[in-house]
Amino acid sequence: GVCADAVGSKRYRVEIKTEGGHSYGAFGNRNAIAYLASMIDSLYTMKVPTGGKTTYNVGLISGGTSVNTIAQQAEMLYEYRSDSREDLAVMDAEFNACIDYYRAKGVTVNVDVLGERPCNGDIDEEKKKALVDRAVAINRKYTDKEIMLWPGSTDCNIPLSVGIPAVCYGVVDGGLAHTREEYVLEDSLVPGYKIAFESVLFYY
Repeated sequence: GVCADAVGSKRYRVEIKTEGGHSYGAFGNRNAIAYLASMIDSLYTMKVPTGGKTTYNVGLISGGTSVNTIAQQAEMLYEYRSDSREDLAVMDAEFNACIDYYRAKGVTVNVDVLGERPCNGDIDEEKKKALVDRAVAINRKYTDKEIMLWPGSTDCNIPLSVGIPAVCYGVVDGGLAHTREEYVLEDSLVPGYKIAFESVLFYY
């Protein structure tokens, strides 16, 4: 596949703090893990906008100190992404409303921005098409697979966001991306090298 459009994203660390205490002696005190779980449930019941493709994910959670301790602290890593600037703005508003809702409950909610990637800007479509067509042609030359065009979150986000045509594509076959079982087929490296070098030499 050839990535020719930018998927923008926002990434956060969200931390919740409460008074905590002993699970028996201080029973009834607020538990940071319970509040974090509730927040995650709220975020996962959110309806995403439908202007483009928009997704969200909690990728990591942590917190607490022991089995008999009411957790004073818990945190998560959360992201949402979209190939639409307008839909990304909707997700911004929904996320901030969720944070405000839990702060209003009287617990401490700290939010740190971990990353932000922009969507497409205003791009000359004729120049973009010429670049994409060349990328597709190079890939077709060395593989018998159908070449798909897809949006992605890559190094191309920055140039695309400021109107500079850009494309990104891989040079290996494999599968199970972003899992512990992700793999690369060694035989795909040879045609992959050819794709990579012809791409570089063409623009050189």
